[in-house]
Amino acid sequence: MPVKVAIFEDRRSIREAISLLVEGTSGLQLAGAWPDCMNLVENIKSSQPDLVLMDIEMPGINGVEAVKLLKKDFPRLTVVMQTVFEDDEKVFAAICNGASGYLLKDTPPARLMESIVEAYNGGAPMSPSIAKKVLALFQKHLSPTPDAAGEKYNLTNREKDILLGLVNGQSYKMIAEVYHISFDTVRTHVRNIYEKLQVASSTQAVAKAIKERLV
Repeated sequence: MPVKVAIFEDRRSIREAISLLVEGTSGLQLAGAWPDCMNLVENIKSSQPDLVLMDIEMPGINGVEAVKLLKKDFPRLTVVMQTVFEDDEKVFAAICNGASGYLLKDTPPARLMESIVEAYNGGAPMSPSIAKKVLALFQKHLSPTPDAAGEKYNLTNREKDILLGLVNGQSYKMIAEVYHISFDTVRTHVRNIYEKLQVASSTQAVAKAIKERLV
């Protein structure tokens, strides 16, 4: 079954370009594309997407507010943010509201499509510069002393390696290449990490890892 993608983007040229990319990518299907979030809930109910690609700067209801609304009514829906600006406060707010990924609009098309699939599979794709900002923001809330991850959550050394990769904004594919393991093996390790940390997404795993200094 293809991953159904809904797009919310106020700039027509960008909206149409991403729509064409989604339609032309194997394994993806365009659920719908809209210029604003004024009828957000109705749009999602009628199109029933698996993932939403959300612009952060839109008239009326902006992307940060939209994520909060979506997570309230559709808690299992995956949302990936797109923006031109690396706005610290909005990055932090969107992730706290439940966004699974955060990409700059200059992300290469192939990487954008890869990120959609990655997010749908439970990953947390982020542009490198965005990942650094998220790391810095969460580090403000670090516990004063490092926690022994292996002792508290019984993480294996490989699970710690993969968790560190997620914290650094690496994709599953990148992690697999670094440690010379398969993509499916990475997914298996990530599922084990979720279970041990008692979280449901990569974003939550990253937040917990940084706050409790697990890596």
